[in-house]
Amino acid sequence: MHRSIITFRASTWLLLVAPLIASLSACSKPPAQALGTLEFDRIALPAPAAERIVAIQAREGEQVSAGQPLLKLDPARTQAQLAAAQAQAQRARDALAELESGPRPQDIAQARANLAAAQAAAREARAYFDRLQPLKGKHYVAAADLDRARASADGAAGKVRAAQAALDELLAGTRSEQLAQARAALAVAQADVAAQQVLLDKLDLTAPRAGRVDSLPYRLGDQAPLGAPLAILLAGDAPYARIYVPESLRAGVKVGDALRVFVGNRPQALTGKLRMIRSEPVFTPYYALIGDDVARLSYLAEVELGADAAPLPAGLPVRVEFGSRPQ
Repeated sequence: MHRSIITFRASTWLLLVAPLIASLSACSKPPAQALGTLEFDRIALPAPAAERIVAIQAREGEQVSAGQPLLKLDPARTQAQLAAAQAQAQRARDALAELESGPRPQDIAQARANLAAAQAAAREARAYFDRLQPLKGKHYVAAADLDRARASADGAAGKVRAAQAALDELLAGTRSEQLAQARAALAVAQADVAAQQVLLDKLDLTAPRAGRVDSLPYRLGDQAPLGAPLAILLAGDAPYARIYVPESLRAGVKVGDALRVFVGNRPQALTGKLRMIRSEPVFTPYYALIGDDVARLSYLAEVELGADAAPLPAGLPVRVEFGSRPQ
């Protein structure tokens, strides 16, 4: 009887304790994690021209606002190119105005005078030929002289036609095709002026966004090549966490999820929200491999952080917890 009582009590104790043990075992499992680093949006300002740096108006580590001057390049050559482009534009503008105005009255009067002179010369040449032609039959004039007289009369008639055509051209005014070409030439010249003006404005480098100056690779007096980064900014009020989500967790993660973000060895977690996750997997970096998550494929994601993360620098390692790991 005593043995039956002991057996009953042991069975009862196991029934009561077993769920508690299972619960403690489940709670002892670490939550699903993803590793990454703190990052800022990096903005590189390339050199718009291969010119010397004549002024540096910011320093590395300085917090700058949008539009604040950073660097200034030597504008002498670009200003000369702008002046040349403006002169070409003025020339094209004057040429268009001349075509739109049409021929001057003086040009038309000159063309009419040329036509009258050509007509008089043609009448004289034709009269001389007419006087010589009857004398050919009486052998009073050589055939060669008669041929020269005929040629002179024909040439004078051709000059009359040319003078008449020149006058007609002036009276008809400017052709529409010439006006179109002049307008196109003016547009090209004005576009060149605008391009040179934009380039001149770019020689004064300003911050496109508010942020922190991360790097100024060149010093005062340096001449950086075209396209070389003159300044690198870390934009944004606060950093974000760039993490690599393991393939085993991808199905349970979506944009907008609230996450706990641990930075470095800080025990206190930051609150973040998943703002982006790539649809195509990448190979997991070596520092983001966690135990069984060496599946090698992961999904790049970004976690937006709040204002409490603003003082933190870029590059710090982060650990993001997603809650319980799926069974």
